[in-house]
Amino acid sequence: MRFFCFSLISLLILSCSSKEEREWSSIEKDLQTMLINAADGETIDLPAGNYMFKKSLLIDGKKNVTIKGAGIENTVLSFAMQEEGAEGIKGSNCINLTFEGFTIEDAKGDNIKVTDTRGITFRSVKSQWTGEPSEENGAYAFYPVLSKNVILEKCIAIGASDAGIYVGQSDSVIIRNNIVINNVAGIESENSRWVEIYENEAYDNTGGILVFDMPGLTQSGHTTRVYKNKVYENNYRNFAPEGNIVAIVPPGTGILLLATQNIEIFNNELTDNRTLGVGIASYKLVELMEAEDGTQLDGLITEKTNTGEYNAFTNNINIHHNVFDNSKWFPTVKNDFGLLFLTEFPFNTPDIVFDGIRDPDNPIQLCINNNGDIKFAELDAEHNLEGLTDEWTAYQCEAESIAPIF
Repeated sequence: MRFFCFSLISLLILSCSSKEEREWSSIEKDLQTMLINAADGETIDLPAGNYMFKKSLLIDGKKNVTIKGAGIENTVLSFAMQEEGAEGIKGSNCINLTFEGFTIEDAKGDNIKVTDTRGITFRSVKSQWTGEPSEENGAYAFYPVLSKNVILEKCIAIGASDAGIYVGQSDSVIIRNNIVINNVAGIESENSRWVEIYENEAYDNTGGILVFDMPGLTQSGHTTRVYKNKVYENNYRNFAPEGNIVAIVPPGTGILLLATQNIEIFNNELTDNRTLGVGIASYKLVELMEAEDGTQLDGLITEKTNTGEYNAFTNNINIHHNVFDNSKWFPTVKNDFGLLFLTEFPFNTPDIVFDGIRDPDNPIQLCINNNGDIKFAELDAEHNLEGLTDEWTAYQCEAESIAPIF
């Protein structure tokens, strides 16, 4: 283990996240040199202090390297004055890379991005954009992608214009014991496989937890367990940039599934999410929404059909033993779904909502049981809501649980 000392260059600027003045120092050149020269198995200890950066920090091709601060409240890395690069910290092509015990703030793009890496751990890291949440904030606070064996634990994510904690196109993922606040999506698993999302706290986001599968990416996702999470009061305005897929998420969303397969949702507490507790949607719903408002979402393929490996329909869903509690008699009227539920289900805002769009080639496998006295809505979105109903006896069944992934 090496502890390195840096020359301190006082910047003395006003912090964006606090009215108190902080004394900032520069360790940029020395830290980047340490990352370039890090030996296999090395721990780079970041001393306590507030440090300002003008360029992205890069780490590439390393093995068993740990970047460790003196604690979330003690070591702060700010990119508020960033002039070069998009990410705050960018890692790639590593084996067993660990980030622990510091705060990172205000990168132009993503705060921490790690790609093409086997073995990533984020532990006790706070990643945030300070000030009022804005579409000008970076997309992701934590952004592991195209990787395997990912762990995010005891972290805090605040202010992301897409997702606070995002895992994309990755395998074998644990997301546990985190707090996500004031993001568009608190936690998002996209096109990832064998994922465990548990014992997290998601509140004051637009949507608490999303499990999405998108077309045109390197792999399709499946097999995710979402359990023992506290998902409450996710009613924050949607501040995603136009064209972003999460821009479709209505404020007031607890958990939302989109075009994904083999999902188990259980033992969660879903409280006062004013539009819906759990939503189940096909990618066809996205197409219908695009057609209705003329929006074309960025980065999506033109032909979004159930072809090849990608399946546009959500299926094999097991929702059981959750606690739903919505003390608000009326849904929010700040989005179309809230207005619909207010009209069709007054005083009876649905806890679980299914868009009603089915795979023509495979019967729907949706089991809902042991969730208390829930309220349900099936929209029949494909037929202009002609078959809208609150009847759900067809889905009162028990399914085999997914075996623990780890």
